[in-house]
Amino acid sequence: MKFLFDLFPVILFFIAFKVQGIYVATAVAIAASVGQICWLWLRGRKIDTMLWVSLAIIVVFGSATLLLHDETFIKWKPTVLYWLFACVLGASELLFHRNLIRKMLGEQIQLPDPAWKKLNFSWTGFFAGMGFLNLYVAFNFPTDTWVNFKLFGGMGLMLAFVIGQSLFLAKYVEQKESK
Repeated sequence: MKFLFDLFPVILFFIAFKVQGIYVATAVAIAASVGQICWLWLRGRKIDTMLWVSLAIIVVFGSATLLLHDETFIKWKPTVLYWLFACVLGASELLFHRNLIRKMLGEQIQLPDPAWKKLNFSWTGFFAGMGFLNLYVAFNFPTDTWVNFKLFGGMGLMLAFVIGQSLFLAKYVEQKESK
């Protein structure tokens, strides 16, 4: 359910784009992101840092798109978010020796330190690559193709990557169970 909640602005952006175009879709994405925060706040739930960051980025890049009437800014938004994730994951490990992937998943799975590092850097690389791929699609294909890629391509690649990560993690789960 959280996955759908996180995708809510992207799905609404996609629908609004298909019905009314990029500028209405951008306004809808901003409103949906604000709505997400308000919904959680009114229900007394914790608002993840990632949601705040995503809101800030959509407000900045979406507002620039609407004010300057230039879709370039909204096309940069996913890349900025992906690269921010990549930088935070990579820098936390390299500079502070803190593995954020381990912090998020450490209670669910036990891995040796080298495996946690591989997992963290694979996510770092994935997000960096997704940022470049977004730019490639955004600026080499029509906006309609980019919007389709943003929803379906991004989700498909994320799913494939998670399955790959699951296969990587499976050998550690099997080793633990067989001992």
